[in-house]
Amino acid sequence: MDLGIEGRVALVTGASKGLGLAVAQTLAAEGAKVAITSRNEANIQKAAKQIGATGFAHDSGNLEGIPVLVHEIEHFLGPIDILVTNTGGPPLDPDALSFSDQQWHDAYEDLVRSPLKFIEAVMPSMRSRSWGRIVNVGSTTIREPAAGLMLSNANRAATLAAIKTVAHQVARDGVTLNSVLPGRIATDRLYELYGSRQGADAMAREEIPAGRLGSPEEFAAAVAFLCSAQASYVTGVALVVDGGMMRSV
Repeated sequence: MDLGIEGRVALVTGASKGLGLAVAQTLAAEGAKVAITSRNEANIQKAAKQIGATGFAHDSGNLEGIPVLVHEIEHFLGPIDILVTNTGGPPLDPDALSFSDQQWHDAYEDLVRSPLKFIEAVMPSMRSRSWGRIVNVGSTTIREPAAGLMLSNANRAATLAAIKTVAHQVARDGVTLNSVLPGRIATDRLYELYGSRQGADAMAREEIPAGRLGSPEEFAAAVAFLCSAQASYVTGVALVVDGGMMRSV
């Protein structure tokens, strides 16, 4: 399927590796002009060279720098048509009540305010041109909270609600906002959660109906569709990509 995004300008945050990099690579393969960000200059430039994108170093905690970054990207590539907000996971702890005020603050900045600041920065241009696609990378733990992931469970749920609220407001302007909720996808983050790649694979065989972990490329394909011209009537949804693992309706 031709996604109809050739020549469109896309920004993917948190894209030096893992899910963000897979999404950026898929959009680039569809002919989009892709900008990618990560806090480490060397890592983001290496990733950009790998997939034919343009790399920009940016720390997700630098909220004041987001409008400046968006202006810089638009100077080099043109107005942003597609925004994919992706952030790393906050600290883990089996004790849900153990996190400090600073950890709560940092998680809120990274998982809630940073994606929304990016949305605020690109929205006026998208609305004026009557075309825009925004996708936030969440987690299935929004729907079925996981032990040890208190900060992620709580803050990603807030972002999901915020994005659905904005989706209703701008639907008539040709701008869609959606969330994609990955389950157990084969990334370094998942291997960390299960102690090793072997541990994650063993869990997948036992617990996931599909009998395996998902690949970053499979996840990226779902995101890419929501960024497409064909997805113009899909907005405010949270699409689960988890091999059938989620039990809730």
